Amino acid sequence: MTVAQELTLAAKVRADFPILHQEVHGHPLVYFDNAATSQKPKAVLEALQHYYQQDNANVHRGIHCLSARATDAYEGARDKVAAFVNATSRNEIVFTRNASEAINLVAYSWGMTTLQPGDEILLSVMEHHSNLVPWQFVAQRTGAVLKFVELSANQGFDLDHYRELVNDRTRLVAVNHVSNTLGSLNPVEEIIAIAHRHGARVLIDGCQSAPHLPLNLPAMGCDWFVASGHKMCGPTGIGFLYGKLDLLEAMPPFLGGGEMIADVFLDHATYAELPHKFEAGTPAIAEAIALGAAVDYLSSIGMDKIATYEHELTAYLYQQIQTIPEVKLYGPLPQADGSGRAALATFTVEGVHAQDLSTLLDQSGIAIRSGHHCTQPLHRLLGVDSTARASLYFYNTKAEIDAFIAALKDTIEFFQSVFEDD
Repeated sequence: MTVAQELTLAAKVRADFPILHQEVHGHPLVYFDNAATSQKPKAVLEALQHYYQQDNANVHRGIHCLSARATDAYEGARDKVAAFVNATSRNEIVFTRNASEAINLVAYSWGMTTLQPGDEILLSVMEHHSNLVPWQFVAQRTGAVLKFVELSANQGFDLDHYRELVNDRTRLVAVNHVSNTLGSLNPVEEIIAIAHRHGARVLIDGCQSAPHLPLNLPAMGCDWFVASGHKMCGPTGIGFLYGKLDLLEAMPPFLGGGEMIADVFLDHATYAELPHKFEAGTPAIAEAIALGAAVDYLSSIGMDKIATYEHELTAYLYQQIQTIPEVKLYGPLPQADGSGRAALATFTVEGVHAQDLSTLLDQSGIAIRSGHHCTQPLHRLLGVDSTARASLYFYNTKAEIDAFIAALKDTIEFFQSVFEDD
């Protein structure tokens, strides 16, 4: 596909996102906060509306027409997610409220019942709090030991340090596929292969990879994989857990209630087959259906095309932001073609707090994120309490990058003039 065709595709895609066509503080909106949440195409919004207008009924529990239609759409969404990640069985996909709940499901159902004192859990210092705190709970209650892989010289995943840490006491490795702060694309296939040679299980946090990269989870080899719908053009309130079938079958239920049971007696119960064993109560029906619509939308574009276009945006973003001497970037630099990392830039500006920077950029219609990005331990390691983050998606353009860079330069000049007056 030529550059001209890619740009035509980008222009066509933008028309599918109504929220992008507005002004903020008198300026065209430039939405660069996609690592926090993505925008939703009309197909997803219409799927939500259609369910509530035409099919609103509880799933699995009724034989009437509306319930049957709702069940078909809900379970059809599971099939779509399974195909999206190339799962070997639809029963390997469990719907959750979000990726945090999916990690907690594994932590409580597998970690609390499997790990013993002295067993080792390997994480990395770049993990999101959602892939730290649940394992802290597990370690506190089981006596397992937490160990952490440090950063490499280029602020990526230190594979050499990982090799030193992993051993036959390692029972679990839980790491992100792509860092939401550093943007590093971590070598998960090698991480998984090394862990498996030592008999350890591996959970991959895919929140920042599922929206951007083609996925083949059986080929990747992970034991569990989690993702959040709202970061991949779907609605909030829905995520999913992928787990190898034999592992999920051996794990006890996470929550008790309706739907996850086979038979209930006063003093005991038997449990439903996968995946319903892990989906207690009325699920997020509309949200799951809309996630299925999001998967359809992404698949219709092609995840390989999305990745290629985002590489182009990444190369251009870094090319432009590196012309500003006051900016300090964090995380590995991209390859010449923009590959090798996520389409985001996390940075600080000397003498300017990230929150102030974000506030002034908002006045120019530029939406970026500031703060610790749910990676406080990583920020302490980097020696900063807060960073700014501009994160892109396939509906963003080079013209928007130009607008961001111009506004960033103006903002820096403004603060410099204030400091000079002081």
